[in-house]
Amino acid sequence: MTLFTFIEILGTLAFAISGIRLASAKRFDWFGAYVVGFTTAIGGGTLRDLMLSLTPFWMLDSTYLVVTAGALLIVIVSGPYLIRFNNTFFIFDAIGLGLFTVVGIEKTLAAGFPLWVGIIMGTITGAAGGVLRDILINEEPLIFRKEIYALACVFGGVVFGCCQWAGLGAGTTEVATALSVIVVRIVAVHFGLKLPILK
Repeated sequence: MTLFTFIEILGTLAFAISGIRLASAKRFDWFGAYVVGFTTAIGGGTLRDLMLSLTPFWMLDSTYLVVTAGALLIVIVSGPYLIRFNNTFFIFDAIGLGLFTVVGIEKTLAAGFPLWVGIIMGTITGAAGGVLRDILINEEPLIFRKEIYALACVFGGVVFGCCQWAGLGAGTTEVATALSVIVVRIVAVHFGLKLPILK
């Protein structure tokens, strides 16, 4: 298994858990929670692939269905512990956001598009699944609130470009990009950093 594949699977697991965790808080049944988790995990990547004229990735590999089932099992088994910690959703969502930003950028560059398109697609890959998740559970999408969310993905894309310019290896670039997104997201929430409200 390559580092890129590992990042993609780990991101799928993290986003699926975040979606299922919120579905459980809304009292969804197991199937409904699975649908929310799967949509959260593949939503952004599906939109990215369609925009790049590619076959959606999850249609070519059943691994993502299995990983989402594993995420559901994790929440079922450890549900009382996950629900007890209110920041569980936030942690898994931040991890998924960082990992999927890397996946989106890498796949866009592999398709022959320039870095600026990769940054946009990385942001869509990271943030769009969360938008679909929030719509399914009837919540205002997190990306439209005052919190720093999608901009963390953009920052990660800039870090990716800087790492490439510095000649760093692929593995180092991927890890640095993912960590930068996660750190920006955590710092923004911890210190209450927000964008100005449009009046």
